[in-house]
Amino acid sequence: MNPFPKLLEGSLIDTKHVESAAIFVARTGDVRAASNITFGPEQTQTFLDAFKQVNVTRQRGLDFRSKHYTCVRADKHSIYTKCEGHGLILVRTALYVIVATYSQNMYPSICVEAVEKLAEYLREKGN
Repeated sequence: MNPFPKLLEGSLIDTKHVESAAIFVARTGDVRAASNITFGPEQTQTFLDAFKQVNVTRQRGLDFRSKHYTCVRADKHSIYTKCEGHGLILVRTALYVIVATYSQNMYPSICVEAVEKLAEYLREKGN
């Protein structure tokens, strides 16, 4: 049984401050679960490359859903970006990348906290 759909719903979407979320395998790009979001292999590769080149990500930001997101924070574990009141949060564990978005009527800090807590949970489980 795949535990990730319930994890995304229970720990992210149910906060009402995460608009959409997904989790994919960092090594292969295979999406394990998604809620209100879809993206293809090209986008997963863009996300992975962002972690490989955090200095470039900090300077240039990221493109997602035909919009350019400015980088607020980027390190080897977390990337936070924003665009016109919307945000894109990426957090990497040893095995997975968690992707989450928030919209204008949501609190970015709650979205970030929820995603980071899910990542910490996965890290504790050895993922």
